[in-house]
Amino acid sequence: MGSASEPLAESVNRYSVDVRRDDAGWSTAIVDPDGTAVSVRACRDEAEARTYASTVRQHAEWLSEDRFREYYGLEQTG
Repeated sequence: MGSASEPLAESVNRYSVDVRRDDAGWSTAIVDPDGTAVSVRACRDEAEARTYASTVRQHAEWLSEDRFREYYGLEQTG
């Protein structure tokens, strides 16, 4: 039996977050399990991009994939 801190395999959220910088500036992308950016948020600077990414990462740890998609208004993939 796993410890209380180990997530159940079925509850693991496979979404990830990518902080980006390009000619347009900083952004934070939510990336689906297939590696596709399904939401990109433009950010004022690196600090804002990293702060938003941290929040999204926490939500990905706390929420099921279904609830995460609902919270961020993402369409189901696959």
